[in-house]
Amino acid sequence: MAATLVRCLRDTLKIIDWAVISVLGRPFPPSDPCLAVAHYETAPEKTYSLDNVFDSAFLWAVPKHRTTIEKRLKRKFGSPDYGMKIYLPKTNLLECNTCGHHHEAGVLCSHCYEKVIAETKEMQEKIQENLGLSPVEQDVVVLYDNERQKEPEEFWQGKRIVEMKKERPPWFSKNLMQRSTQSPASSNDVKPTELA
Repeated sequence: MAATLVRCLRDTLKIIDWAVISVLGRPFPPSDPCLAVAHYETAPEKTYSLDNVFDSAFLWAVPKHRTTIEKRLKRKFGSPDYGMKIYLPKTNLLECNTCGHHHEAGVLCSHCYEKVIAETKEMQEKIQENLGLSPVEQDVVVLYDNERQKEPEEFWQGKRIVEMKKERPPWFSKNLMQRSTQSPASSNDVKPTELA
């Protein structure tokens, strides 16, 4: 709108200047005061479209063609010309002593671990059901059936007890829930000497 107004003013001044020249027969002399208008063309407002965005944008590297099945198989299995990536049989498999399933050496038996996960989840649900989400400042003890009578009543003082309404699974040792019975080591660290 401002550009249109400046254009109209400029055209009006040109008409006045032409009228003075036609009446007087000559233009204003340089010593006479003159009116000058500085006009700056404003760039038209750009409309944003996808073409304008892609013209001024960075395009990152993306695949232009689909990788063929041959290239994918060569990456996976190799090729006879350059070398084959043949699957080798595993020789570090062991048989679980508890359930008989096979597992790798140095890795827990996945079948037995699923039982541990299920039991732990059941314990967590029971703890949340009994104690809620309140902060725990005392020891939480999970007891199965007939385990509370094995200790005197003074032993349970100051502890939060969660009771499971079933027998303890035979593979779930009670020692796992107890703190270590060993006293902390009293020996001092010995620094090595005469290494160099």
